[in-house]
Amino acid sequence: MASTALWAHHWAGLLLSASLLTTWSLPAAAQLTLGDRLPKATRSSLAKPTIAVSQGTAIEHREGVSFYCDTKDVNITIYWVSNNHPLKFDERMWLSTDRKNLTILTVQREDAGTYQCEVWGVLQVQSSNPTFLIVYYGPDPVEIKLEPGVPNGEAVEVIEGSNLTFSVETLSHPHPDYSWFFSNDSKPITSLSSTTSTFTLHAASKEHEGLYRCLVSNKATNLSRLGALKVRVLERVTKPCITSPNLNLVENASLVVLTCQTSHEGVGVQWFLRGQPLLPSPHLVLSADNRTLVIHGLRRDDVGPYECEVWNWGSGARSDSFRLNISYGPDRADITRGPASEAVSTIKAEFNSSLTLQCRAESQPDAEFHWTLEHSTSVWTGEQLIIEALTWEHQGTYNCVAFNSLTHLASSASVRVRVMDWPMPTYANVPNTQEQVRVKKVLTQDPPGEFHEKESSSAVHGGYSRGPRKPQPKLASDPSVPTLPKGNTESNYEVLVNPEHNLYCHINSSV
Repeated sequence: MASTALWAHHWAGLLLSASLLTTWSLPAAAQLTLGDRLPKATRSSLAKPTIAVSQGTAIEHREGVSFYCDTKDVNITIYWVSNNHPLKFDERMWLSTDRKNLTILTVQREDAGTYQCEVWGVLQVQSSNPTFLIVYYGPDPVEIKLEPGVPNGEAVEVIEGSNLTFSVETLSHPHPDYSWFFSNDSKPITSLSSTTSTFTLHAASKEHEGLYRCLVSNKATNLSRLGALKVRVLERVTKPCITSPNLNLVENASLVVLTCQTSHEGVGVQWFLRGQPLLPSPHLVLSADNRTLVIHGLRRDDVGPYECEVWNWGSGARSDSFRLNISYGPDRADITRGPASEAVSTIKAEFNSSLTLQCRAESQPDAEFHWTLEHSTSVWTGEQLIIEALTWEHQGTYNCVAFNSLTHLASSASVRVRVMDWPMPTYANVPNTQEQVRVKKVLTQDPPGEFHEKESSSAVHGGYSRGPRKPQPKLASDPSVPTLPKGNTESNYEVLVNPEHNLYCHINSSV
């Protein structure tokens, strides 16, 4: 069989000569094809060549092969064809001068296939029947693959409970034999056939973890290759938990170490803060394996919640939320007049009225409150201080101290209370305004250090005296809220009237 690509250049000159010959010897209408112009004796003058090979099989890299093209014709040229394509010569091949002998010094696997020789005459080509060359090779280096599995370092990781399929990949001719070994056992797995290049392991567990080996053998080449694969069986991860050795946490004074506790080795760890992935910073520092979180310079907004998640490529689990109990404060203390008003520094209140003072300060846990009054040794406790009926004894500067027993910090505030509007004395048997009445100025009990002499504002109208001011009603006291004592507010007043009218009044009043 002739290859057009191989002998196209050989025909080029012949076709040119034939073209010139037909141009001048035959009219255009009588021109024939080249094959039609050749006499039949000429077309059949070349005999079919035969081909011989030294051996039909050879081992790659170890053996050589010789081919011989036998033909009785002379004045011919011999060409070699391999796998229906012109043979490409390289340094491994040798060709005799007459081109009848072809030798492949060292056989390679790509030399396998069919070989033919072609005999070329002047106007004819004859091709031999094909002969076959089989090349034995391998096995090449062995690679064991595992599905499903994920390479991690020197091992392939699988998830417990999964079905594992092992397979060997190598090139070899003829087909090799396989022997599988598990871990350090020198005996092959007897349940597998010697021709099995794959096998499946069901419901993998920790006992299936170890080294798997496969010996691949080629009986034709007498070569063997050993492949190995280390298998690590990962447990399905369970829920981790967050622990902290720090119990008493104080703002700005504590360093907190949170640990993500898990029994699994080789798992990834990720932290979450308030449901979002935690971003490390100088304030929030993660260890190299992410298992511990260190919080430097603890702040009150570091309470969390925190979560940690452990995972491998086949499963994952997240911990329950973890919150920190951080003590802080008390912050700035303020005193208000009642629970819903703004902070005050001075309060004016009417005599005999009720007054509620409230002290507040942001603190965790809640602060303890202690009240004192200047020039007094008494101490009252509680967030509120209620005075049911103000007297002069209640006038002065009140101080509130907020204290946190865990942070050992305190904050204080003070307020000045002034009692306004003195009480009026009561008169009896006062004559009408036409009579001359001499009234002695009455001194009421004043706050400490403040004594005033004040004319009576009582006036007699139509023979009736103006009665004393009615005290305001007192607020009901809460047993849990401290209330200041009313003190002794009893005063004696003496009024002298005109002795001519035999009038005498002694007033015993109680505020």
